[in-house]
Amino acid sequence: MDKKVTVIGAGNVGATAAQRLAEKQLCDVVLVDIVEGVPQGKALDLNEAAPIEKHDSHLTGTNSYEDSAGSDIVIITAGIPRKPGMSRDDLISTNAGIVKSVTQEVASRSPEAILIIVSNPLDAMCHVAFDTCGFPKERVIGMAGVLDSARFRAFISMELNVSVENTHAFVLGGHGDTMVPLPRYSTVAGIPITELLAQDRIDALVERTRNGGAEIVSLLKTGSAYYAPASAAVEMAESILKDKKKILPCAAYLQGEYGCQDLFIGVPVKLGSKGVEDIIEITLTDEEKQALQKSAAAVQELKDLLKTLG
Repeated sequence: MDKKVTVIGAGNVGATAAQRLAEKQLCDVVLVDIVEGVPQGKALDLNEAAPIEKHDSHLTGTNSYEDSAGSDIVIITAGIPRKPGMSRDDLISTNAGIVKSVTQEVASRSPEAILIIVSNPLDAMCHVAFDTCGFPKERVIGMAGVLDSARFRAFISMELNVSVENTHAFVLGGHGDTMVPLPRYSTVAGIPITELLAQDRIDALVERTRNGGAEIVSLLKTGSAYYAPASAAVEMAESILKDKKKILPCAAYLQGEYGCQDLFIGVPVKLGSKGVEDIIEITLTDEEKQALQKSAAAVQELKDLLKTLG
């Protein structure tokens, strides 16, 4: 295949992303992990599934970064996952070091790549990668809004007993407890959910969306979500690889948009071959603006904390 995507981290999110990329025949995939045998074994297993799934994507598993050279996209999932009782923010110190090291390795070998950050705490890790790689802001993107919006869409579908294909939703802000689901911009077959659901049900769905990751962590007990996060990262990668120019909510580096300065925040963006090709500014109510500012303040706190960690 003429496209190459490297996935850093062969854990549940990374391996599932590799599987999705291959089965969609989007690219060849390099799966990198520090644990000897794990990326090699998972890549071989996926290659052996290829005749059944009928795709010709080739997967390579490795413990080094040499095979990642010349990647079009690098998806960074490396880091420790959340455990019960942990917030995404509790991961910041450990994962900042991991993401910095990984970014240095891939940026030097794939200087034209677009980085999709999945590691938590997501918005803070975007800053780590951005500050480390030296890439233009258009080529460092956080996977958050696609996942959070998918969760919101799933819950809307369950509530109304309608096809998920008819649902559309927007979730803005940081990837955490202060995220901002927007019911006014969330629709079923074009009809705003504000016309289909009572306010108390909407409030319940918004709250469940905010706690979507924690709900899965509490159920799994020994890990965190990975199917939906992997699918979200791959939807972003597909829009970039195929230059589809989809409008997707992603963590992008804002310089004045939405009143945010030098901060990665989840907003609607146009994703194409150059990465973030446009940031879409939608009209927000005063209440929505306040919620987004609160979310931005939480991300700013994490960014400031990173400075103290060095």
